[in-house]
This record gives sequence, C-alpha cells and structure tokens, in this order.
Amino acid sequence: MTEPLLIDRTDAVVTLTLNRPESMNSLDVALKEALRDTIAALATDRSCRAVVLAGAGRGFCVGQDLREHVATLEAPSVDPLGTVQRHYNPIAAGLADLPKPVVAAVRGMAAGAGASLAFLSDFRIGGPGTKFLMAFANVGLAADTGASWSLPRLVGHAKAIELLMLAEPVGADEAYRLGLLTRLVDDDALVLPAAQELAARLAAGPTVAYGAIKRQLSIGDAGTLSEALAAEAQAQAICGVTADHRNATAAFVNKEKPVYQGR
Repeated sequence: MTEPLLIDRTDAVVTLTLNRPESMNSLDVALKEALRDTIAALATDRSCRAVVLAGAGRGFCVGQDLREHVATLEAPSVDPLGTVQRHYNPIAAGLADLPKPVVAAVRGMAAGAGASLAFLSDFRIGGPGTKFLMAFANVGLAADTGASWSLPRLVGHAKAIELLMLAEPVGADEAYRLGLLTRLVDDDALVLPAAQELAARLAAGPTVAYGAIKRQLSIGDAGTLSEALAAEAQAQAICGVTADHRNATAAFVNKEKPVYQGR
C-alpha cells in the first residue's frame, strides 16, 4: 500500500510530499492524519531545521477528497465537517506555529485546503503552471485550513474577499504579483529543486531566531504596538542566550563568516 505522505530527510531539510498523484493529492483521512501527526513531530525534532512541502505528480494539492466527503455527507451518523476540528485546524496551527521555516513547492494546481496549506508556508515557490483556486464557495463552503487568517495577510482584506467569494483561478504571474508566490521560476521542473535549495539555505541559518521571527509576526500583524514590543522583548531574551547569537556576534567582530548550529 502506497504511503499517503512521503518523508525525505536530506541533512537538516525534511521534504514532505503529498503522495496521492492519481487524485491530484486530494486530502483523504489517511493523508490528513499523516500530515497532522508528522508536522506535530517535526516541531520538536531538533535534527529538522527547515521543511519543504510538495505534491507528487502534476499538482500540488486540490484540497479535500470530495469523493470521500460525499460518502461522509450521506452517512447520517457521521459529522461531515468534523474533519475541520480533527484535521484541518491542527494542520493549519502546526504549520503556522512550526518553529522553523516552511517552503512550499507549488507545482500545478493548489485549490481549496491545498492552497491554504501553501499560504501558511513561509515561502512559496511556483512555476509557469502554478495556479491557485480558493474553491470553497464553489461547493457551498466558507474558507478553512487557516485561509481566513493567512490570505488577508498576503493580499489584503478586499482581495481576499474577491478570491474567496468569486472563486476564480489565479495563474502564476498574477499570483507572483499579488504575493501569493514568493518566487516564480521559469520551468515547472525547477520548482521543487528551487524550494529545496532555499530550504537548505534556511536550514544552515539561526533556527531559533527564525522561529522567533515567525512568532513575532503572528502577533505584530494584527496586535497592538505594545503587544508587538512585548513579543520582541521576549524573542530577544530567547535568542540572546543562544550559541548562534554568541558565535555570530564574535564572527562579525572578527570579520568571519558565521556558522549556525540551530541552537
């Protein structure tokens, strides 16, 4: 039986590949559980210093497996949207709170919850064939998997309303212009290598500081100035006692290139 989620470790980079290419990596229960549990485990895995999120085959992820969802809707004893609390919310919180950088390699279509996964990543690399579709309204649903939080932060409130209500596809060039993509490469075949190259660069950096930056921005984006200042003070107190800070400061003074150990 094929594993729904492939896990590859190369040095300090962990690549998670959604592995249901026959259905454009739609999210069934097995894949959602594997993704949820793996992200939770990586949060405390000190050997992992950066994560790449990718999809097998020609698409990134088209969101919920609707064939499975139809069966759930027709089963009177099952809560059809209970998956939001059981799966999508923990996955979204896990990605957003992961104390290390996440790079999404968005090759092909990213729709619904699949697009939401990409938007929760810290960096998104795409190619000419990349498309985003906030497909929730097309099946009579509101947004989930954190899209109501991540999308306005990327494109602003008005554009988020447009993308969610009209549910029209956004091509690669427009996605890059809007900020849905961090980087746009010339060939779809280069998307995953470019994402892994960026992740390797990040994995060689100050991991604790990166995690602190993510926490700061989650507060600073929507909080008050006093809340942001308190978060900054807390972050600097944590980063200031790391070996990476001491070693990098000494390297700067000595005009040397710093080597970060992630602690």
